[in-house]
Amino acid sequence: MIAYELYSAELSHIKLGKGFFEGWPNPPSEVVHRSILAQSYKSLVAIDQERNEIIGFVTAISDGVLSAYIPLLEVLPAYRGRGIGKQLVARMLNTLDHLYMIDVCCDNTVVPFYEKFGMTRVEGMVLRNYHNQSGKGSLDAGEEDLWK
Repeated sequence: MIAYELYSAELSHIKLGKGFFEGWPNPPSEVVHRSILAQSYKSLVAIDQERNEIIGFVTAISDGVLSAYIPLLEVLPAYRGRGIGKQLVARMLNTLDHLYMIDVCCDNTVVPFYEKFGMTRVEGMVLRNYHNQSGKGSLDAGEEDLWK
């Protein structure tokens, strides 16, 4: 059975499944992954209760007043096609429904997935520093380094 829960310190004992960030040339470590879950405005995880393992997650960053951005949705390859990603996004959107805008930046291949939630295609711009993709640098940097 799959359970869906907001990530919190109480869930830090549940193991993270192997295979997240598939295809990333420089994926986050487990320590960085846990930091992402813990430090996001909201993180919702899917847990395979039989295996006591996190097998999917979605994160949101937000000002908590008007806007939110959903940067990550991941489901382990072995669990795809079961509606887990759909449940994660639907539950996250419900959690964020008090906000004016909820944005997602995604590849064209998954636009139809998000359109099913009433989202609209827009144009945007992104900057990707792939050398920082693992997230390790942000954990090593002190707050004063972020403003240099």
